[in-house]
Amino acid sequence: MSADLATTARAPDTPALITLLRVYIPFALAYVLSYLFRTVNSVIFPSLERDIPDLTAGDLGFLTSMYFLFFTAVQIPLGVMLDRFGPRRVQSGLVLFAALGSIVFGAAASVAGLAAGRALIGLGVAGGLMSAIKAITLWYPPQRWSLMIGLHMAAGGLGALAATHPVEAALGLAGWRHVFFGLGAVTIAVSAMLFTMVPERHEAAAIGSPPVGAQFRAVGRIMRDGYFWRLAPLVALQQASFFAFQSLWTGPWLRDVVGLDRAAGTSQLSWMAIGMTVGFVATGWGTGALAQRGISYFASANAASALFLIVNATMAFTDLWRGAPDWQVTALMLSFGFLGTIAIIYFTPLQQAFPIELSGRATTSLNFVVFPAVLLGQWGLGKILDLWPKTGIGYAPEGYAVGVAAFTVLQVAALLWILVSPARPSVERSPAA
Repeated sequence: MSADLATTARAPDTPALITLLRVYIPFALAYVLSYLFRTVNSVIFPSLERDIPDLTAGDLGFLTSMYFLFFTAVQIPLGVMLDRFGPRRVQSGLVLFAALGSIVFGAAASVAGLAAGRALIGLGVAGGLMSAIKAITLWYPPQRWSLMIGLHMAAGGLGALAATHPVEAALGLAGWRHVFFGLGAVTIAVSAMLFTMVPERHEAAAIGSPPVGAQFRAVGRIMRDGYFWRLAPLVALQQASFFAFQSLWTGPWLRDVVGLDRAAGTSQLSWMAIGMTVGFVATGWGTGALAQRGISYFASANAASALFLIVNATMAFTDLWRGAPDWQVTALMLSFGFLGTIAIIYFTPLQQAFPIELSGRATTSLNFVVFPAVLLGQWGLGKILDLWPKTGIGYAPEGYAVGVAAFTVLQVAALLWILVSPARPSVERSPAA
């Protein structure tokens, strides 16, 4: 790669393989770690319950949700930093906080210590998706955005998969504390890779960019836009339901509702991760192909939202799942993981609704709405579970039923809002329409 490539716009003849290796791979590895950190508590929760005295469901939800609280807090400044300084410098610096958080979490002996570690991890991985989206918009043509975002998010699915059997095996060898110390070392290595491998572009630099105050005011304009608020409620509530389970409560649900032991539950979590990985690729590639045939990204997202609602709602019928055969549980995990990826489809019409120089701020503004909902969903389900006395093995199935029913009703309301609120035809038509 020549020096010119590091400072100028990508030429049409830039080799695709070089772009893949120097742009896609480093950000993808950081996103693998982001999802591994996000999901790992769903596997290690029995160890935390054993080693941390008097840990309640609310405590478990709280400390896990600290990831999302600090993830959220950095989203608005993250968007400004990405548009001003570029994804290479921003992401390579941020992930060092995740390395520190992993070490703090591994050394913690109380809920407060665990929460502090999760908070630092959340801060460190906050740019995992948004920095990659910014890099993709800089280095790939618009017709490739959906595919590349889908491929990037598939890396997240691999991270969730790494948090199942590989983490379970590592727990048997070294214990959860040493697992987190090792993850801290790996995260430092990924930071170095991002800083040294990813090329720069003038568009990503601060040279000639508007003052910081003007950049923050642009965020205000985005968040006052009616189309932004057409999409935001449903995306936020979908992800609240999906991540509440995917990053924590699926493991306990499999134990307390289905009746699986730890090994069987970990196997089912791996099927959810496989569903996610396939879903990210399928939505990135499939929705682009459908758009060329006259079916817009917006229409595809709405249809997938309705399917996710149906799958989500079935989890409220706890009697249906008690002692269910393995194939039935696996089908649920695959479909929940696959359809839980649908929120990424909405990012394409959102990006198309704003100028490219606002792309970083548009996506991080949506995240700023999404992740408080995720935090409240994850912590809130724990508080709901605490309303019932603990059973001999864990938490009462009735608590899960009430929690899932609440998620479902809220998503129905948000989908109806999308269907009745004002449209923006310029971004809801497919290219072929």
